[in-house]
Amino acid sequence: MAEGRGLETDRAALLARYDLDAGEFATLDQITAFAAALCDAPIALVSIVEEQRQRFLARTGLDVEETPRDVSFCAHAMLGDAIFVVPDAAIDPHFADNGLVTGAPFIRFYAGAPLIGWDGTPLGALCVIDARPRDDLTGLQRQGLALLARQVMVELEGRRRDREALARQAQDAQAVVESDRLFRTLADTMPQMVWSTLPDGYHDYYNARWYEFTGVPVGSTDGEGWNGMFHPEDQPRAWTRWRHSLATGDPYEIEYRLRHYSGDYRWTLGRALPIRDAEGAIIRWIGTCTDINDQIAMVEEREVIAHELSHRIKNIFSVISGLIGLSAREHPEIRAVADDLRERIMALGRAHDFVRPHGPDSQPDHGEGRLWGILDQIFAPYRDGRGARILFSGENPAIDDRSATPLALLFHELATNAAKYGALSVPEGRIRLQVEREAADIRIDWREEGGPPAVPATSQGFGSRLMQLSIERQLGGRIVRDWRPEGLSLSLWIPAASMSRGRAERA
Repeated sequence: MAEGRGLETDRAALLARYDLDAGEFATLDQITAFAAALCDAPIALVSIVEEQRQRFLARTGLDVEETPRDVSFCAHAMLGDAIFVVPDAAIDPHFADNGLVTGAPFIRFYAGAPLIGWDGTPLGALCVIDARPRDDLTGLQRQGLALLARQVMVELEGRRRDREALARQAQDAQAVVESDRLFRTLADTMPQMVWSTLPDGYHDYYNARWYEFTGVPVGSTDGEGWNGMFHPEDQPRAWTRWRHSLATGDPYEIEYRLRHYSGDYRWTLGRALPIRDAEGAIIRWIGTCTDINDQIAMVEEREVIAHELSHRIKNIFSVISGLIGLSAREHPEIRAVADDLRERIMALGRAHDFVRPHGPDSQPDHGEGRLWGILDQIFAPYRDGRGARILFSGENPAIDDRSATPLALLFHELATNAAKYGALSVPEGRIRLQVEREAADIRIDWREEGGPPAVPATSQGFGSRLMQLSIERQLGGRIVRDWRPEGLSLSLWIPAASMSRGRAERA
């Protein structure tokens, strides 16, 4: 009993999907009329059997719209695969006492073709009825009735699909509305300004934060009106960057000055990413604007302080050099030592000047942040009328404030020794400096040519200890020396990470 109740519940749910209560069954009316004519029967019905009743979606020759299920012939017809025929209901033990046999419409002959749903569920029957008994339908009538029953289901299935399609469209539309509502709610609660454009870049949405920041009327910056909110100097650059993103699909990112409701322009970071469909086509751009004016002002203040501090450090180098010179004049016996010390301090000053923060008026002439740049300053005193005597080749790696000091001391010491004892001590002498990447190290080869033969040191002096301290302890590298007849050959291996912190981060 419970199982039968469950089946009826499933049938009821299925029937509801056919939208039978909507009426308008003109096509089914034409089918019943043709079925009656084909089978030479006074009555033809499209009957849908429900739990308590059978109702007639279309009928010919009968005014009744429904009857109780317990007297339904179609409830039997729908359970088979073939046409169900009752030649004479008055003598059939299953129907002789049926109210539709003993009373109107006084059924004697019945033939019904089952109506089966798309999932195999029996729904009812297309039937023809006569008040006089008959042996059977002809072969043509059977074939025609079965074809008409299938046409009934084509009509009903079409209604079901149409109804479900409309329901899906309504759900999709509601989902879009709900998604849009959630997006706007989320966007309005964000601290950033949020905006959206169509694939061609037409701006069609800004969140509440945008209007709070700019103070412009709602909708006034739609389309291309947004560019007028930027500082006039930033507008061409913003347009160029935005057109590039629209043409290529590349992410959009730019800093510009955006007009605040107060009338001031504040620095803003603008970003946007494309939203793509399953095929990869851009369907929308979603962007944000973040107020970074305070951060930029803070960075500028820090740069001013750094410049001032660096300037004072440079002055300290000058003061120390002056004190050494003054002491040397008062004590001539230490002049040689004092001169060496002052040259080393001046090398440190040049290293500091090279890597310290600079303003537009104090930038180094060239090579800022690169090895060749600082070496060019260290070796400047050794140029002659024929040009540089120390020749660079190979790579030009980045350096920073951490490596500049030991490198300056090292190469100052090498150049000083070369000027006293090596290749730079004679006019025709030259030094070749080759720089290349070797695994995780920067290799630097110092080759002296055209000078006197190199003579190995019999003891380790201050200069040698200074070079060892600079390379091995401060930079974590190593040195190999070779005293050749044609001049000193020296190779350095310095970890790239020790040359520049930025290089280590990129690696």
